[in-house]
Amino acid sequence: MTNGPGLLDTGPLVSFLASGLRHHAWAVEQWKRLRPPLLTCEPVLTEAAFLLKREGFDADALFTLLERGVIRIALAVKDEQADLRALMRRYRNRPMSLADACLVRLSEIHTSGEVFTLDSDFRIYRRHGNRVIPVRMPATADS
Repeated sequence: MTNGPGLLDTGPLVSFLASGLRHHAWAVEQWKRLRPPLLTCEPVLTEAAFLLKREGFDADALFTLLERGVIRIALAVKDEQADLRALMRRYRNRPMSLADACLVRLSEIHTSGEVFTLDSDFRIYRRHGNRVIPVRMPATADS
């Protein structure tokens, strides 16, 4: 684990809030080890709200985490749009989501941070073109 901030992706957020999902126990254990606030972006929250609803859970818990300062929106798409566009173009073969691009950009801004994810694409993505992004993910991460 790095000493920097946790950079929160959709998968661990949804898994933490939705008991019964495949990675729920792993996500809960990881949340105990991470220091708040976990940094994220609005596209991650949008995806999480959608997935929680699809799984039959209320999205209110997302707002509670924001209100308590456990998670913090640390990137504005409007301020980073040129870099986000460049990342999405570079990884169009994946294809990279806006949430993923935001997390890569957060890892460029917070170089000591670690992306907390279930998405194995983060083993492929690079920050600043060629630098490996530190990740925290289960051995059985999804692709």
